[in-house]
Amino acid sequence: MPTAAIGAIVPWLDQLLQTDATPDYTGALNGLQVEHTGPVHRVAAAVDASLRSVQQAVDVGANLLVVHHGLFWGGARPIRGALHRKLKLLLENDIAVYSSHLPLDRHPALGNNVLLAHAHGLTVADTWLPYKGVAIGVVANAALPTRELAERARAFGALHEHHTVVTAFDPDRISRRIAICSGGGASADSLREARLIGADTLLVGEGPHFTAVDAEENDLVVIYAGHYATETLGVQALAQSIAERWQLQWSFLPAPTGL
Repeated sequence: MPTAAIGAIVPWLDQLLQTDATPDYTGALNGLQVEHTGPVHRVAAAVDASLRSVQQAVDVGANLLVVHHGLFWGGARPIRGALHRKLKLLLENDIAVYSSHLPLDRHPALGNNVLLAHAHGLTVADTWLPYKGVAIGVVANAALPTRELAERARAFGALHEHHTVVTAFDPDRISRRIAICSGGGASADSLREARLIGADTLLVGEGPHFTAVDAEENDLVVIYAGHYATETLGVQALAQSIAERWQLQWSFLPAPTGL
């Protein structure tokens, strides 16, 4: 059975994703979060480093878990409860964890946003939504009935147990400039930026209530396709890339939240 050294995989991932060059939230801790003795023989991908995902990694026999949301979003905290159980499972089963948040969102080929565009039949034309000077989202130009785009988003969300919500729009409306940002992509900043770039439609994972009000008042349509659903794409593409490069087996570990 083919295997690979974690010491070879991690530098390759860091370079591929431009991990060190991509700013992120403090708790993201992008890169290798938990090491192991190795070698890697099976890769698993999950959106969250949740207890459910870690247990699934154990169940499928993976010893490298690639995630979008890592273990330490809450910052330094006591190792007890769910965190203790997760770390115990990882260490007892010699499972390494590699996490990539904004570096994976923004990747031009494997990223959540470009793949979200492709999943909805859209072609990326530009980038948008800078975080500390680095663009995270993508923009697609189209001439697509908004109702059709909404139906595509509903079908996509349903694949991951998410009920897609769309703000009100005229039945004859056409989406011509679609700004895309996975996860919690709807915010005061993103709606303002969407208007600045001339977007008429915003395809995101989720957002607070006020963003729907703001959108209606500014002739924007927001499609909330699911935080979890919109971030299933990048980790799968990344795990598949690792597996193909080192001839390893890989699995996607579904753990939908409904959000």
